Amino acid sequence: MFRSAAVACITLLAASPAWAQAQAPADLFDGQALRVVLCGTSGPLPDPGRAKSCTLIIAGEEAYVVDTGSESWEQIARMGIPGTRIAGIFLTHFHSDHIGDLGEFRMQTMVAGRDKKLPVFGPKGIRSVVEGFNLAYREDARHRLAHHGADIINLKAADLEARAIGGGFRGGLSEEQIILDKNGLKVTAFEVDHDPVRPAIGYRFDWKGRSAVVTGDSALSSNLTENARRADVLVSDTLAANIIGQAQKAAVGAGNSRNAKILADIPDYHLSPVEAAKTANDAEVGLLVFSHLVPSAQARSPLFVAGVEAVRPSSGWVIGFDGLRIDLPTDGGEIRQSALLPKP
Repeated sequence: MFRSAAVACITLLAASPAWAQAQAPADLFDGQALRVVLCGTSGPLPDPGRAKSCTLIIAGEEAYVVDTGSESWEQIARMGIPGTRIAGIFLTHFHSDHIGDLGEFRMQTMVAGRDKKLPVFGPKGIRSVVEGFNLAYREDARHRLAHHGADIINLKAADLEARAIGGGFRGGLSEEQIILDKNGLKVTAFEVDHDPVRPAIGYRFDWKGRSAVVTGDSALSSNLTENARRADVLVSDTLAANIIGQAQKAAVGAGNSRNAKILADIPDYHLSPVEAAKTANDAEVGLLVFSHLVPSAQARSPLFVAGVEAVRPSSGWVIGFDGLRIDLPTDGGEIRQSALLPKP
């Protein structure tokens, strides 16, 4: 029986190139464009077609990850992006749907052959978050070392390394800080309004004349608008308050006071699609990408983007999906869209 099971497993592996043998397109790291790849576009609610918050920025031969929501590593693996290309992680804040897969990024990049500690940038609290994941996954690394040997598992490089940023952010929603300047890539962290989460951070990436901004979770804020100024791409937090309002009323009617309270609380610290569109207009952004979709199960409904086209033409925005690839060629102002995974 066990031999038959083993043969069946080997057969399954051989027949499963989508995850066992996936390879990223050869041009993804060719240095001809700044690239944005969505690896998680859901909010905290479950969605079988989407991971939680995760955006990949590719500049030259290196990739940087903004947030590591649950299931996001699986999407990166499905796209065939090598773990050894990931040079750093940027966390916007510490809600679970933004950090849930941090341990998987630690383990998977280690197994892929990472030869140094992986830096994880984040606001106050980053050291305890990173040390918690290191502690939780330390025994995993030791077991893998015992099984695979030191040629495969480098314990000295296994850990994540906390990089605290925003020490000067005092909650006034007016500060920014250049936190990385490497190989022509400049990364700026800036305060966003996700009160009572203080500080919460958005990130701007500038490389060879092209730029991309990831809001993290944010309500309307002049600091967000200023730091998104003339960016080629704005990847925006998005909550459809009209749909959430309907769900909240249904929860009240059903006598579910707990859910009703939560649903009543969340709209005031997220951007609605219309607010995101106004922000993109005010900042003169090239392409607005809706992500962190709440509720993502309704993202294809006209109700989700109700009112957006009255603010911003349809050519200026797109509803994000896991695997959306956006290329910003360094030799011009073009914005190209393609897909590394099927649309949900």
